[in-house]
Amino acid sequence: MMSPTKTVHPPKVLVTKIGLDGHDRGSRVVAAFLRDAGMDVLYTPPWQEIGQVVRLAEEEDVDVIGISSLATDHLLVPKLMKALKKAGLAHIPVVVGGIVPDEDEAKLRKAGVRHVFHPGVGREEIVSTVARLADEAQAAKEKEMLA
Repeated sequence: MMSPTKTVHPPKVLVTKIGLDGHDRGSRVVAAFLRDAGMDVLYTPPWQEIGQVVRLAEEEDVDVIGISSLATDHLLVPKLMKALKKAGLAHIPVVVGGIVPDEDEAKLRKAGVRHVFHPGVGREEIVSTVARLADEAQAAKEKEMLA
């Protein structure tokens, strides 16, 4: 069960896969965790292009983007981060889950990824981290609208 949050609306999370990695069992499980915790989850099938993810994030006004990677498609995430920035969406926290070697995790963090979930992480850690990031994103958005 998700702990109470200060969000304006239920957290809206985009769970997707970019690149050619079609292994989506983990992303489907995570999407179910987040839905069960009361979040509004937009789930896409695998093989999304970066431009599609950016467009969907903007159109749906998501609070958090979750990228799943079983192969090496997490190496595309820095390009996603640049595309989000170019689209004026750098404020959306991005998390990555899956098989991410330590040296690649450092690259992802440097690119702006807020959290990396490794295999075996528990449901509660995923839910609480995403909820916290959504709270922060909504608070920043609300502050910007009031400014």
